[in-house]
Amino acid sequence: MKRPIFGTSGVRGVVNQDLTPALCAGVGMSLGTMLPEGSAVCLGTDSRLSRELVKQAVISGLTKCNINVADLDIVPTPALALLTREMGFDAGIMITASHNPPEFNGIKLFNSNSIGFDRTQEIAIEDIFYSGKFRTGKTGQVEKVPGMKWKYLDFLKNCIRDFHFNRSLKLMIDPGNGAAAAFASEIFKKLGFKVFPINDVPDGRFPGRNPEPKEDTLAGTIAFLRQKNADLAICFDGDADRVVFCDQKGFLGFNEMIAFISRSLIQTSGKKIVATTIETGMLLDLAIESLGGKAIRGKVGDVYAAHLACDHDAAIGVESVGVYIIPSAGYYPDSIFAALTLLGSIREVDEIRDYFRNVPRLYYDKSKIPCPNELKASTMEKVKEKSANLNAVSTNELDGLRFEFSDAWMLIRASGTEPAIRVLAESRSDIETGQLLNKGVTLVQDALK
Repeated sequence: MKRPIFGTSGVRGVVNQDLTPALCAGVGMSLGTMLPEGSAVCLGTDSRLSRELVKQAVISGLTKCNINVADLDIVPTPALALLTREMGFDAGIMITASHNPPEFNGIKLFNSNSIGFDRTQEIAIEDIFYSGKFRTGKTGQVEKVPGMKWKYLDFLKNCIRDFHFNRSLKLMIDPGNGAAAAFASEIFKKLGFKVFPINDVPDGRFPGRNPEPKEDTLAGTIAFLRQKNADLAICFDGDADRVVFCDQKGFLGFNEMIAFISRSLIQTSGKKIVATTIETGMLLDLAIESLGGKAIRGKVGDVYAAHLACDHDAAIGVESVGVYIIPSAGYYPDSIFAALTLLGSIREVDEIRDYFRNVPRLYYDKSKIPCPNELKASTMEKVKEKSANLNAVSTNELDGLRFEFSDAWMLIRASGTEPAIRVLAESRSDIETGQLLNKGVTLVQDALK
């Protein structure tokens, strides 16, 4: 049986274990065979120490199939996706493992219109990979163009020409030593903001903090924010396709910020649909319903959210982990543009917490249980068998198992980016959410046994 090469967000794995140079070269040759001969692609990486190993393997596969490669060096995913479209490339390739730990890396693919490869395209690449029937002949050329990423700033300036910023706000920029290091902070400076950078040197060991920005990994960032008396911290993950925010009082939340920014985009765009995933909580619905907005939930992954947003002409596509797909820029995750959209919608940072004081309180929590990739399918089958005791009102099996209750929900789903099964729960009671989460974790642990 052919094992899928692609997961929720491209190819992902531990370097030299799941993600070998041979696999990377094979993916390069498969993509190169699928693209027309003589096509031009751009390729960028995040800051991981394995970036050259993976990059050179992918490039070797592409050039064997007469594909020309523009090597952009270290570049944030949104800039790579945008440049793929704006500079007329036939495809874009991002070497990244996004928020995963340093030992991981991966390959993410973008179409010429900047939207990520869909599952049909991924299957086509997998079929070529397993057939071993690659195009050969003339060798493609490689050109290094590291400065091209600054063209992204020119595009941004055009997108925000009607925005009204309070440039007296003091911003802390935390790229976590990832792909946006020494880049995002310069963008905000060039746009006239007072900026305090932290973890602003690209370093694939991620010495400043974990590459996944969340409440428990941002304690040092929040302390620095208070020390500098800054107003808002803008924090990116390893490749800057995610962004989260903190203020003087601490972490501003995942569901809170996608709800707040989605509400703003509905107001300014006039569109009523928000495309999201089954991991997203009920706070989004509460935030947009008074504006006539509606959330449509699809499979987990920014590519699924992007295609869902495109198909439904949505105001925005979001994932609760901090992914923002804003159609006025393109159908790809753009963390920097999302941050600017937020800054263009407020005068003071306090407006964010002030808004949620008038929204019913919800309690959202999640847990992660380690699970080898080869056991995910059988474990989820056993979870499904044992789930009857949950007495759910309904079960959504679109992507994992989402159990709906009268005023709460729980999701149990195998991760598509790491060897784990995730459990998420939300309700109007802290105690009920904790109980639901514990039930889900116990279900998975018993299934694993």
